[in-house]
Amino acid sequence: MSVAEKLVARLPGVGDRGEKSSVVAVVRLHGVISPSATPLARGAINVSSVESALSRAFDRERLVAVALVVNSPGGAPTQSALVAERVRELAAKRGVPVLAFCEDVAASGGYWLACAGDEIYAHPTSQVGSIGVVSATFGLNGLLERFGVERRVHTAGARKVRLDPFLPEDQEDVEWLKGLQRELHDQFVEWVLQRRGDKLTGTPEQLFSGEVWTGVKAAELGLVDGLGSVRSVLAERFPDAELVVAEPRRALLARLGVPGASAADRVLAALDAIENRVTWSRFGL
Repeated sequence: MSVAEKLVARLPGVGDRGEKSSVVAVVRLHGVISPSATPLARGAINVSSVESALSRAFDRERLVAVALVVNSPGGAPTQSALVAERVRELAAKRGVPVLAFCEDVAASGGYWLACAGDEIYAHPTSQVGSIGVVSATFGLNGLLERFGVERRVHTAGARKVRLDPFLPEDQEDVEWLKGLQRELHDQFVEWVLQRRGDKLTGTPEQLFSGEVWTGVKAAELGLVDGLGSVRSVLAERFPDAELVVAEPRRALLARLGVPGASAADRVLAALDAIENRVTWSRFGL
């Protein structure tokens, strides 16, 4: 026996170290889907914020599957699509299945993310669906009039300014917005049909109305494949696998804490918090 063989023989085997033979990487996608975040942001999902976690997850040795744990009320459609596309790119490159799990809510853009999975599971109490598009703003022109403030906007291009909240609402602008929403809705529907295919059992009018359902009803409609938590399903599907969590990195000041943030950062963080609170509150959370 050579010296090298003697050294290898003395090393403990995989079973001796108590290691499992395979790995399932778990990526948590929690928060509102937003293209950008303040330095204090703790829960924004976008392609930049999740790239490191997704890369680490799919780069694991002995990888047999990746689990996406989705807890999101939705947000920016482009970021929803970019994150979902990145998941599919990495899954195809590594050749492993992706299982998506809906927690409290996987609605709107959150469900778009869940559809990146080859299989989708939900808790019976999860809120799932909301396959639609929404825009919300305020009409503040009356407020300006009350205080004697005149709004002045100068543009080159007749359509440069649309739906200015400080000007009276223009019906032509509203029709333009509705057309944009219809186009985005069609793309959302196409993505769901592409990913869920014949699994869907509800009618298009029912499924794509923007309605939200419990996990139980979502399973009946074919929006999810089954009911269960990430641990219960993975324990049954991959009993010998080690679960390894890959968390998206938080913003620097979110890791360090609020002290030291500038006044502008605090204002932006407060506005983000209000917007996020409104988005989550649509689902009673």
